[in-house]
Amino acid sequence: MNIMNKCSINKCSIYKLIGSLVVSPIIYYVVKFFSKIAGVTYDITHGDAFIIWVLLAILVVLCFKCEHKNSKKRK
Repeated sequence: MNIMNKCSINKCSIYKLIGSLVVSPIIYYVVKFFSKIAGVTYDITHGDAFIIWVLLAILVVLCFKCEHKNSKKRK
């Protein structure tokens, strides 16, 4: 494995991490917005919101597919 393959693996991991950290709060606030429209009120502390944010980030990472792994299998 040459140095370029190692860099592309790291880039993919960083993109997945940043993407999951950006997408998970968006999902959280969309769900919270629609629940507020439906008339439900939630009293969520900052700790609860942080735990939900981390769990959503993990879920988003599991849903992302790294193109590097797929292209490696095709060869």
